[in-house]
Amino acid sequence: MKKLLLLCSSLSLAATIYFNMPVTINTIEETATLNTFLNEWHEAAAKVDYQGYFDKIANDGHYMGTDAAENWDKAAFEVFSKPYFDKGKAWNFKTLERHIYFSKDGKTAWFDELLDTQMKICRGSGVLQKEGKEWKIKHYVLSMTVPNEVVKQVVPIKSQKEEVLIEKLRVK
Repeated sequence: MKKLLLLCSSLSLAATIYFNMPVTINTIEETATLNTFLNEWHEAAAKVDYQGYFDKIANDGHYMGTDAAENWDKAAFEVFSKPYFDKGKAWNFKTLERHIYFSKDGKTAWFDELLDTQMKICRGSGVLQKEGKEWKIKHYVLSMTVPNEVVKQVVPIKSQKEEVLIEKLRVK
């Protein structure tokens, strides 16, 4: 009985030590991997590669577009995007700047990026998660930037449409 108790205690101690060991990741290597991953994702849209684009989004991933009503899960975003890809013209985002950060365990990363787009400069931000050995986009937000100097001019333009949406969302 003492031997069994000693064995169980030893196994418990070993498991505790093993599962609490700090994980070290090579952030330089992983940053390079994610830069390539995200660049390929944007390039897939520019090349109208539907499969290449959507394979990088997790099955439970979400995409927020520039319009306040654009909040899609992957399936809904695929439905929205398919006509653009079918017509041979999706979108072409070129990265101007990107910052990538990692969780301590190295299985989650988040990033922000400035993009040159048909809407001029946009900001993308997102969360990536490592699924096995593959990274997947779990959450992506695309936002149009508005220079502070022109906010007073932009707000009246968007107010007409967004006032209706604000009221609709307040009622919920």
